[in-house]
Amino acid sequence: MSNFAQEWLHAWNSHQLDTIMAHYAEDVVFYSPFIIKINNDPAGNLHGKAALQAYFSKALLAYPDLHFDLIQVLEGVNSVVLYYRSVGNRLSAEMMVLNNEGKVVEVRAHYA
Repeated sequence: MSNFAQEWLHAWNSHQLDTIMAHYAEDVVFYSPFIIKINNDPAGNLHGKAALQAYFSKALLAYPDLHFDLIQVLEGVNSVVLYYRSVGNRLSAEMMVLNNEGKVVEVRAHYA
């Protein structure tokens, strides 16, 4: 899981959308308070890799100085929580459920 975390972090910090998206399954479900803000969607969730890619693209444009600093990786059964510092030094935790191929099928993002 720590390899996954380091690769995920590197992808985000490089701002390479294709590399970021390589971590997610086609049927991913993503929950985040930032979806409400960036997509103006009160539901706060997205379904499918195409919708997630469109959202991430908007997020990278909205936050050109985006950089994540990993604090801790918490490992679970077919899941991982990445605890990190995000935009504006905000504390963040993302709980990710992984499929048998190691791709993310569900994310629940949390921010301080």
